[in-house]
Amino acid sequence: MRKTNGANRPRLRRPPELERTPTNCHARDVLARIGDTWSVYVIHMLGDARTLRFNELRKEVDGISQRMLTVTLRGLERDGLVARTVYPEIPPRVEYALTPLGVTLRQHIRDLVGWAGDHLAEVDAARAAYDAHHGPPARVSVAERVVGKRRAPARS
Repeated sequence: MRKTNGANRPRLRRPPELERTPTNCHARDVLARIGDTWSVYVIHMLGDARTLRFNELRKEVDGISQRMLTVTLRGLERDGLVARTVYPEIPPRVEYALTPLGVTLRQHIRDLVGWAGDHLAEVDAARAAYDAHHGPPARVSVAERVVGKRRAPARS
């Protein structure tokens, strides 16, 4: 007799990469780091600019707070994706750049950003259809808030 999920349907087998093993749990931690909104954005910006100072990066990443950028950069540095260089000057100069490992990830992020750009109209249509049927979401994502600010008409 086959196991079921309670709805009289056979239980799906997990692909090997989703099985709960120590390696896969560790991979989940890495995916959580590189999959969060700010990490993707920071990696994308550093990939385009090569090297940025903290405040330059903050200006490029719409909507991020100083604290969140600090936390994100520390996590990316810890994971070996971003290098932080401090120059002994007065005032101190600190620059951030992708490491060789970060550059390998940047290409995948570039592909994701390209996919998103290519499919914006389809995603917008799907959201509109969903919202028409279910109502708008209770919470709006950070990205939608930032885009909404840009699209807001200027006050006269």
